Amino acid sequence: MSQRSSHRSDPAPDVYAHSANSAGEWHGLTEHLQAVAKQSAEFAGVFCAREHGYWLGLWHDLGKFSPEFQRYLRGRGGSVDHKRAGARLALQRLKAAALAIQGHHGGMDAWRKFADWLNDPGRAHAAREDAARRRARQAVPALEPTTDIHLPAEAAASTLASEFLLRLLFSALVDADHLDTEAHFEPGRAAGRRLDTDIPALWERFEAKHGELGVKAAGTAVNQVRSDIYAACLQAAQGPRGFYRLTAPTGAGKTLSAMAFALRHALRHDLRRVIVATPLISITEQTAQAYRDAFAPLDNTVLEHHSGASARNADQEPDEYIAGADAERARLAAENWDAPVIVTTAVQLFESVFANTPQRCRKVHRLAGSVLILDEAQALPTYVLEPILDALRSLTTVGRASVVLSTATQPTFESIPAFRELRPRQIVPEPRRHFETLRRVTYDWRVDDPWTWAQVADEMRSQDQALVIVNTRTDAMDLLDALDDPDALHLSTRLCGAHRLDVIEKVKARLAGGRPCQLVATQVVEAGVDLDFPLVLRALGPLDSIIQAAGRCNREGLLDGHGRVVVFQPEKRRLPSGPYTTATDITLAHIKGESDPNDPGRTAGAFFQRLFDTVAIDRAGIQKLRKSFDFPAVAREFRMIDRGGEVVAITSYGTEAEQDRVVGRLDELRRGYGNPRELRRQLQPYLVTLYPYEAQRYRAHGFLPAASDLAIPGWDQYDRVRGLIEPDKERAILIA
Repeated sequence: MSQRSSHRSDPAPDVYAHSANSAGEWHGLTEHLQAVAKQSAEFAGVFCAREHGYWLGLWHDLGKFSPEFQRYLRGRGGSVDHKRAGARLALQRLKAAALAIQGHHGGMDAWRKFADWLNDPGRAHAAREDAARRRARQAVPALEPTTDIHLPAEAAASTLASEFLLRLLFSALVDADHLDTEAHFEPGRAAGRRLDTDIPALWERFEAKHGELGVKAAGTAVNQVRSDIYAACLQAAQGPRGFYRLTAPTGAGKTLSAMAFALRHALRHDLRRVIVATPLISITEQTAQAYRDAFAPLDNTVLEHHSGASARNADQEPDEYIAGADAERARLAAENWDAPVIVTTAVQLFESVFANTPQRCRKVHRLAGSVLILDEAQALPTYVLEPILDALRSLTTVGRASVVLSTATQPTFESIPAFRELRPRQIVPEPRRHFETLRRVTYDWRVDDPWTWAQVADEMRSQDQALVIVNTRTDAMDLLDALDDPDALHLSTRLCGAHRLDVIEKVKARLAGGRPCQLVATQVVEAGVDLDFPLVLRALGPLDSIIQAAGRCNREGLLDGHGRVVVFQPEKRRLPSGPYTTATDITLAHIKGESDPNDPGRTAGAFFQRLFDTVAIDRAGIQKLRKSFDFPAVAREFRMIDRGGEVVAITSYGTEAEQDRVVGRLDELRRGYGNPRELRRQLQPYLVTLYPYEAQRYRAHGFLPAASDLAIPGWDQYDRVRGLIEPDKERAILIA
């Protein structure tokens, strides 16, 4: 009888990894170590580190062989460290990979602190380690390798590549450990993880659905370009693994064409999944739905996983939104990204890559051996661009993955000296011709004489349907006041996620019905949001933002002539600080020279090259921290979004029933009822962010409670105050 199937009430004299489950079965330690070793080796084999994965799995709980730990497990003593014995053995044979064993519960530490921890001179530690190793050798005769273990050549190429490999190994070990432990304590949950869809099945369904949709060569110029780009993606998919560029005009069908490339490329190279990362949650939602439609009726295929705010507590996952055909299956897949197609945000993706805690890192090894599509790649923040690009480079070499940079405004990353060798392959040959074919707008530059908001409002009224994109939320408020139109709509991060989705649906309905539609928005509509206006006005900003804004004008090419894009200089210059202001100044210099936004290959390329030469691309010194293997500092300093000083509030937006539900969930959180993580997830669509001065003003008017009334269990670690915006006050705060 196996140890796991034993039902004895007293586990002695056997050695166990975990106590009894609900069936009274104890989890044998030898069985656990061998199972984790096998699973971790399988995961690590994807990135050519099978031996590292195996031995880390076999040694991760070696200290549990000590008599002291076994007494603790039976409730006859206090907790004792069980990681030191395996970590010391790993240090001798696997060098820095020993950090993964030390951190498999609490998180990977800094190398210098790891050495201090391991060399603690306490006699109790040494005696316990010796006893654990002696008993381990009796139970597992093949406890150590008979030959030296070397890093894969790709990982040995540089310190940063080795550091990235350790992140993948840590992820593989943590995931394998969690899965085997779950199989012991929750076998039903473990069974729910089984996948019934693979890449070949996905391609078969996708190809069939594409044929049903009938993207025809005949018809509009837009459809012709979409057909050409789709065919180019299928052709390029036969190329080798590595970096690729998908350069195509807005509205040219990049979403589906990129998936066609990814699936065919995965089939060609036996890659395991497709991961799509977008810059904004609204694009994530839209993209995920497009793929669900493309794969229908296959279920449990597309995992939509994103968050609006990152947790500050080391052991906590960000507040999440998770969606899939089967809610429970989606929640399970979100823990370790065990799904064939994942649609997420760039924030979720890269803040996981550079995290150091088990829960955040558990999914990272799934990036290896996958196709990663970075949608709207130009939106990657410049101040963390160097560590992001270095991680992507390691992902293609160490992780044996392929990366696709998909956008109409391709950033010239290879102009950065450290990344000259990237040189992504172009999926679409001579993309300039498609931009010329889809020259759907005329640019009208009005940047010499600043406009008042009244002038902007007058220009909006010249068309029944007009979109204005401004640089700040304050500018949006001022323009709405000048417009003085009760039917005008507004989109910005002042609206909670649920509200933004409703506004987008209203806009689409008005546009489709030919009804008047005046929309004032910030940058949230610029990338990937499928809106189509005859007139777009864009406040002077970064060149890539202007070109993306133009993608909301005459998007389908249905106008008799060109759409009109007016770029104006607001009378009051308000710009987000840092790289955004620098990029705007560079843009102004460009447009006063010879510049054609309809030729983004040349125009955007020159813009990005100057931008990357001007701004800091590793503002927090992440790369230096990575070279010293300081994992906690990297996790602390790497931030895709600068959240300093933000205030998080919750609005009870929606119908009366929705408002009651939001208030109820918030009350449950404050009282400590229910599952905090699930409650936070349910409240996520109703979060808004404010600046401190805004929150202070709203409190003065009674719109927000005092900070002392805002304690919410599980959210206290955010270093931000929070409260409930009541629905009858929402317009005063959110311009709804």
